[in-house]
Amino acid sequence: MWINAPGADCYLKGIYFAELNGKEEEQMSDLHPAASPWQMFDGLSQWWRNWRGAGSRLTELACCGEYEVERMAHDLGMPPSELRNIANHGPEAGDLLLRRMAELNLDSKEVAATAAGTFQDLQRLCTLCESHRQCARDLGRDPTDKAWEDYCPNVAMLKLLDSLPWASRSEW
Repeated sequence: MWINAPGADCYLKGIYFAELNGKEEEQMSDLHPAASPWQMFDGLSQWWRNWRGAGSRLTELACCGEYEVERMAHDLGMPPSELRNIANHGPEAGDLLLRRMAELNLDSKEVAATAAGTFQDLQRLCTLCESHRQCARDLGRDPTDKAWEDYCPNVAMLKLLDSLPWASRSEW
């Protein structure tokens, strides 16, 4: 089932973004519940990169019908309203989480592979956080400063993850 909209096309099993001049077309990978956590993270990461490359925002999500949005939200384990809210923030909104994890010496790929649901929750909270400017400023000025612990909605989980032994740290 195709839905036509100026500058973008939507398909039931994924999102295909295409500019009118036909230069670029990106596809959302299907996320299957039976897939391993790493495969799910890889699929979500690929979709996110494709989405970023297409310059997507809420307007591209709006080209899809309600059924397609509901299906994508279901695949990601969130309500459609939250998916729209996250899309409105743009694909770069969760980048601060990756920077904070790197500062804590947490391998985001290993965390995503080991605890996919937890990693998705971390990304969601970071994306919806209202302290982005303060976080970016703190990471830019002094990444080792503990001031982020006062405003970050992920502080408890990041501290918990930091206390665990990780293979990437050779702590096993």
